[in-house]
Order: sequence, then C-alpha cells, then structure tokens
Amino acid sequence: MNDITASARCPMPADLPGWLPEIGRRLDRPFSLEEIRLFLEYIKLLREWNEKINLTSILDDEGIAVRHLLDSLTLLPYLDASLAAAGQAGIHLIDVGSGAGLPGLALKIVRPDLQVVLLDALAKRVAFLDAAIARLKLRGISARHGRAEDAGRSPDLREQMDVAAARAVASLPALCEYCLPFVRCGGIFLAMKGQISENWSDANRALRLLGGELSEVRNYNLPGTDMKRTVLVIGKVAPTPPAYPRKAGLPERKPLL
Repeated sequence: MNDITASARCPMPADLPGWLPEIGRRLDRPFSLEEIRLFLEYIKLLREWNEKINLTSILDDEGIAVRHLLDSLTLLPYLDASLAAAGQAGIHLIDVGSGAGLPGLALKIVRPDLQVVLLDALAKRVAFLDAAIARLKLRGISARHGRAEDAGRSPDLREQMDVAAARAVASLPALCEYCLPFVRCGGIFLAMKGQISENWSDANRALRLLGGELSEVRNYNLPGTDMKRTVLVIGKVAPTPPAYPRKAGLPERKPLL
C-alpha cells in the first residue's frame, strides 16, 4: 500500500477542473476524462441541491476537492487489499450515514466494479442521492432510507457486505454497533475519523460483543495538507449476535463500554 502522506507541494489549482487532476496526482491515481466529467456533474448537482437542503457546509472548490473527494478516496488502497484478500470479482460496500454520498458515491465513480449501498436516515438526503445516481447514470449503486439500527436487521443487508464504511462523528463504540452488523465474516469495517481524541480501548467491549477485531489504526495527513485523519480497520471475525444493533438511539445514549 502506498504511503498516502507523501505528496510534493505544487501551486494550488485555480478552480475545480484544475483541482481534480491534482487530487488524482496526490493519490498517485490519475483520473480519466470520464471520471473528471462525472465528478464535475456530481459537484454541480450537489451545489444545486444544497440551496434547498443542507447537504454540506463545504462548497468552495478546494474544500470539495480536498475535504470531500480526496478524503473519501483515501479508502481506495483498503478496497484493493480487501478485493485481493477476497479473491473475487467485486466488492459489496455499504456507506453508513452517507449524507451527500461520501465516501460511497465518490468511490463508485473511480471503482465502477463496486456494488454500493448508500444508507442515510434523512429522506431528503436519500432523494438527492437518487437524483445523483440517475444524473450520472451509475449502475450497481442504490440509495436506501433508514437508520442503521433498523437497516442492520434487514435480511438483505445484515452480514451481506464485504466492506462497511462511515465518515462520522459518533463515538467509536456506537459506530461499531451501527456498522459491524452489515459486514460478513471475513469482511472489514472502515471507520474514517479526524484526529482521534478518544481512547480506542473504550471500544474493546463493543468489538468483542459485535464480532469485530481491530486490525489496523492508521494516522496520516491528507496528502498535500496538514489535515490529520485516522482510518480504523476492523475485521469481522465472528457473527454479530441477534441482539445487536439495539433499538434506535441506544448505541449513542448507552454505548457498549
């Protein structure tokens, strides 16, 4: 896996069409013209919808490119490793609390082989995600309305995913309870966090109860920036007991400490 912290300093691009090739350069993964077209179309729609509903407070070109797209696409090496380990043609991924479609929709644009579910609890955000999928004519991706606590009990989602991913501010024990029920044994949960201030050991009980095992904690700066990020890679080593996830609201109010 390449060291994603390494990136030479270059003059900042003037606009979004300039930023997209720069993001590809920082990831050491150049975008095709079609990928750039899809990203530009997605961002145009995101800005249009953001005038009606609150999807993101980050709307400037650099912020969207770096804090949304670059951040989301730092998961690519983990997906590649998961694909190699699985020895299969594609990966089923669920983006829990997808919001504006990040990281799931961004990953789908550059990895069309992914089978993606974008899960969000707010119907208006799901309507945006449906519109984005239709506008970009993407296949093998769907948006789903529901809370993680409820969706995690659905037979078509529970322990059906190779990878669950979440960019969220919830506590680590709550995130594990939201996301691990979706992951099959042998799959992984990728928890994307800013600089972690909480003690990872606080989530040990949640991991044991939910069938997870911490395999890697990676701290890094977003390539070309001083923005600190952490990805926690959690393997699914045993089935999640039927009691989890608990009823809506309980993972946050009474975390499994």
